[in-house]
Amino acid sequence: MKRVAIITSSDTGYRGEREDLSGPAIREIVEKNGYEVVSEDVLPDDRKMLSERMAEIADSGTAELILTTGGAGCGPEDCTPEATMEVVDRPLLGIPEGMRAHMLTLTKRAMLNRAAAGIRGNVVIVNLPGKAGAVKECLGYILPEVMHAVEVAQGIK
Repeated sequence: MKRVAIITSSDTGYRGEREDLSGPAIREIVEKNGYEVVSEDVLPDDRKMLSERMAEIADSGTAELILTTGGAGCGPEDCTPEATMEVVDRPLLGIPEGMRAHMLTLTKRAMLNRAAAGIRGNVVIVNLPGKAGAVKECLGYILPEVMHAVEVAQGIK
């Protein structure tokens, strides 16, 4: 256990027009906390591609935790929360609520984040913001509780 998959949702990142900074920020934090990154994908803001990749990772047992970044804002292309909710069996409403509450202490713009989280089978999926700084702040805040959720979902606790 302790395997993490990272999915970045970004049209410009997928096309190679922008460097992905958020995925590496996630990698840095989870590796510092003793977790192994087993896959990293940069996908376009495409609901079907995102949901299929999340389902593939969860159903194959590749990772116990999937962390996404990007695609959870108010833009017309943003669809990561919808893709996530398509594949989860059980929502984890408190995780994104906690992230938003924490981030609201730093910026009112946090109320525009539409992140979702849930469990597919025994794999936890969490949407993080798309900016590296916000990823660091959110993941640093929620990681202990997320990893507890992973252990419970895996039947360890």
